Amino acid sequence: MSAARLDTLRRLTERGVEFLLFTSRWLLAPIYLGLALGLAVLLIKFGQHAVALLGHALTSDGEETIIGVLALIDLALMGSLVVMVMFAGYENFVSKLDLASHRDKPGWMGHVDFSDLKLKLMASIVAISAIQVLESFMNVAQLSDRELAWSVGIHATFVISGVLLAVMDRLGGKSHAPAQTSPASISTMMPGEATLRIPAAQRRRFAAIPHLSRPLAGEPNG
Repeated sequence: MSAARLDTLRRLTERGVEFLLFTSRWLLAPIYLGLALGLAVLLIKFGQHAVALLGHALTSDGEETIIGVLALIDLALMGSLVVMVMFAGYENFVSKLDLASHRDKPGWMGHVDFSDLKLKLMASIVAISAIQVLESFMNVAQLSDRELAWSVGIHATFVISGVLLAVMDRLGGKSHAPAQTSPASISTMMPGEATLRIPAAQRRRFAAIPHLSRPLAGEPNG
């Protein structure tokens, strides 16, 4: 087999493998559809808690009412978390959603990358954990010290993990930031033109050329 045929075969194989790898991202689509089903389950549980809370609205005391409302808030936060992961994950890893002209499109859609998704996910987990801790303290008479300690310890772990994740993301963003312009450079602007950054060494070279020896904008004469 000639070298040209081998090269053609290699290119066709490479394109086929790349096409299969790129198309395999659609295997994630059923997973995000499963999250939509999970959202329906959360809705059912929310309805059950709401009906139970309304059924005991006249007979329950303040603490029981607060615990019931916190349970509803917990489910609402979990539902919001599912929606965020579902849409942001689909847009980042599967395909863009063609909703540019839709009037009900959420403002954050299309602006949440993988790094933002991680931070928002951790922030939601911390908020849900905080509600769980608050429920535990509202029901402190029925819990042991060991259970309370575990609840507070797990919440503290989530908080520390969120802070470390934010710090690492910030440090990673700084390491990929573009290099800053040297302080030795100056800015010159002509009417209708963009700002031009000229280093000091190049200004001295330009000054040696007769027709370029006029003072630059912002530079004293002489």
